[in-house]
Amino acid sequence: MYNAKVKNYQKEALKTRVAGADRYEIIQMLMAGAIEKMVMSKVAIEKKHMEAKAEHLSKATSIIEALRGCLDFEVGGEVTENLYALYSYMIDRLVDATIKNDPAIVDEVSNLLKEIKSAWDAIPHDIREKTLSDNGIDANVG
Repeated sequence: MYNAKVKNYQKEALKTRVAGADRYEIIQMLMAGAIEKMVMSKVAIEKKHMEAKAEHLSKATSIIEALRGCLDFEVGGEVTENLYALYSYMIDRLVDATIKNDPAIVDEVSNLLKEIKSAWDAIPHDIREKTLSDNGIDANVG
């Protein structure tokens, strides 16, 4: 009962964060969510909880697929192409981790995503707002 209430609270808190977030913040949340799911999958692998492992890796893979699907090739050029290839590699590696039950593969993908996230997090706030306003998006609304 307690766990259900905590999970419900967490879902509502996440909905509130997403509702007030701009595109940059949503990408940050997606990356953090994928990293969290990979951490949980490693724990599940180590404890031999295969159903939980599959669920967590599936969710991490879905998030990375969503990140890949959001790439804008018209704006990003070569960087976008490189990210697409990297996200595709990460998805393939998570499939390998699922099949092989190998936490080292999960670590590899997690570390790659952490590098991308740290670069994303380093984008200065004023640049983010300018990019959003140049695209006709109110940075305060999302």
